[in-house]
Amino acid sequence: MYWSVILITAVLLLAYCFLIILYRQWFLRLPLFIFDKDADPQTKFSVIIPAKDEEENIEKCLLSVLQQQYPPDLFEVIVINDHSTDQTENIIRRMQATYSNLQLLHLSDHLHGVQLNAYKKKSIEWAIAKSNGTWIVTTDADCLVTAEWLRTLDAFIRQKQPVFVAAPVMFTNNHSFLSVFQLLDFISLQGITAASVSAGHHTMCNGANIAYRKTIFNEVEGFSGIDGIASGDDMLLMYKIKQKYPDGLGYLYAKGSIVTTAPMPDWKSFFNQRIRWASKADKYEDKSIFWTLALVYAVNLLLLVLFVWSFFITGGLYNWLILVIAKTIIELSLMIPVARFYGHVNALLWFPVMQPFHITYTVIAGWLGKFGSYQWKGRKVH
Repeated sequence: MYWSVILITAVLLLAYCFLIILYRQWFLRLPLFIFDKDADPQTKFSVIIPAKDEEENIEKCLLSVLQQQYPPDLFEVIVINDHSTDQTENIIRRMQATYSNLQLLHLSDHLHGVQLNAYKKKSIEWAIAKSNGTWIVTTDADCLVTAEWLRTLDAFIRQKQPVFVAAPVMFTNNHSFLSVFQLLDFISLQGITAASVSAGHHTMCNGANIAYRKTIFNEVEGFSGIDGIASGDDMLLMYKIKQKYPDGLGYLYAKGSIVTTAPMPDWKSFFNQRIRWASKADKYEDKSIFWTLALVYAVNLLLLVLFVWSFFITGGLYNWLILVIAKTIIELSLMIPVARFYGHVNALLWFPVMQPFHITYTVIAGWLGKFGSYQWKGRKVH
């Protein structure tokens, strides 16, 4: 029985390694986006930021967006206050006295007491209905953007003519164990996103840094059909758009387009975030993503089972180490160029040490994402 499990694990790990090598090849052939910074911007953007109890982050976030190297008359910023109970609203109202292109909407005025499972989607949907831009850009209230964020996006839109753009997101690093753990996990996710989108395969993105034509959002009927799912305002929408415009998706690979956000402050918040992400795994109509996630989960589950089993089998720990070392080497082959782009190469020194923790977390978060519930922004989501 033990050797049968070893054989199955080895076969699945071989398939997983082949997939990582493929992602690496796709990532390495992705050229940095370069544009003429002296060209006049043309695109009119509506930047949409849902916010719930973000008094610690909202001012820094908005300042980074509002102080863009981009003509103020070509972009508006719409914040949707999602039932905040702190000073979020007051901070935004104070900033409105300085920035005329900053708008504030209250989700409560739109819902009239109706309870939902997907408040963020409803916030974005309502803000889009109120927007004036030709392109919608979304980010989160705890994020920071670069000064040339919109200018880079404008140039990419004019050169490539996409209808949907995915762009890079990365955690900052405070050098704690949890911070480095999240950073390493996210480096791999962002590498796969950049590789697969640029190659025209998976519909992967992060809602903290995406953009799409407003007319296209309306054409695919927005979040209709996926509005009951708590997460997925990014990837599920991206898939809907790809069905109508299979060649209309682009990945903006440029340092000036990177959006940064702080890692989760504690393990409880971290797991709630990852369970939220995992909760939409079986909702993907893009079956290439579903089967990729299934393969990743199966490999990690079997490695966890073999680790426990290894204490009862002579030479079991040695066999387990061989499999884990092979997995680590292949993953690093992708993560090194990705970390180089984001400027976090030194963090990779921790990756072999954290591999057992990452295997365990992947199994737990994946299971709870399917069968459990989680707390997010003070709400329990099933």
